[in-house]
Amino acid sequence: SDLRQMLATKSVENIQFLPFLTTDVNNLSWLGYGCLKQDPTLIAVNAIGAALQTLYILAYLYYSPAKRPVLLRSLLLLAVLAAGYGYFTLLIADGRTRLARLGLFCSVFTISMYLSPLADLAKIVRSKSTRCLSFPLTVTTFLASTSWTLYGLQLRDPYITVPNVPGIVTSIVRFWLFWRYPPGQDKSYRPLHA
Repeated sequence: SDLRQMLATKSVENIQFLPFLTTDVNNLSWLGYGCLKQDPTLIAVNAIGAALQTLYILAYLYYSPAKRPVLLRSLLLLAVLAAGYGYFTLLIADGRTRLARLGLFCSVFTISMYLSPLADLAKIVRSKSTRCLSFPLTVTTFLASTSWTLYGLQLRDPYITVPNVPGIVTSIVRFWLFWRYPPGQDKSYRPLHA
């Protein structure tokens, strides 16, 4: 829905960039974990997710009036991802150690991805407006984090289970924000810029 809104309005107004970026890095990281673990579910889901998030980032960049900050954030996280790739492929020879450390790395990114939509929490509460939050993204995050938590429990993989629990919690917080500050009540407020 955020991509549709960008295409329809030819604007990124009220759309946050950080969730797109952290989700893309998260998908790419989990894709590497899935390849190391040889888990076709992790590979397929995260390859598709990374492709879609990259499309969203390119659309955001295209419609953003301030391209420099978007490019700098993207390049910074790509540099972190490249450094992580170099670390895991060149410096860690043991497969089990590599899998464990990559799992921890992915867990940190997953938690940051789930926390990123709450970066504007103070603005939301102060303005009593949820215009900068995406309700469809909140629903999707809740369903995805719940599904991955259950999948991780089934595999007994703490690297999949543990980082997805904050996704459930932050989605519930965002649901509460939508309930507390319904989108229709904030018409008198200026839109928040992401």
